[in-house]
Amino acid sequence: KSRYLLCEVNVSDRSRLLLLDDRAVAATVKAAVARIHGDYGAALCSIRFSVKYLNAHTGIVFLRFPKKCYRLLWSALPFITCIETRGQKISCFLNCLHVGGTMRTCQKFLIRYNTQQLHRMLPKCKNEEEKQQVQKAILNCSL
Repeated sequence: KSRYLLCEVNVSDRSRLLLLDDRAVAATVKAAVARIHGDYGAALCSIRFSVKYLNAHTGIVFLRFPKKCYRLLWSALPFITCIETRGQKISCFLNCLHVGGTMRTCQKFLIRYNTQQLHRMLPKCKNEEEKQQVQKAILNCSL
């Protein structure tokens, strides 16, 4: 049995997200778990842990790990302050959005979450063209 953690990588400069790759995120998460929970946490997370999906444009990451150790991994996420990739350190933090039993439930949650975010953006639009773009994006939200 596995669990999937849906996380959002938050950075101050959105263009730095494009530098991310799945191996760097996996190495950073494993290092954080080892630092916080020691050898026991590192051993648990080395079994069947993987980054299943990474969208470098939006900063969305799906992490897969054994059901029995998801709390160890989850508790180590707040201690991640930067991800080192391609010789550069990207200052960031991981925001856990959802924990699910399947990728499908995480995808459904992500669609609902993105739709809510677009609805929050709608009142902040400055002109009619921006409003129409946001409304079009809301209508295109589907799985």
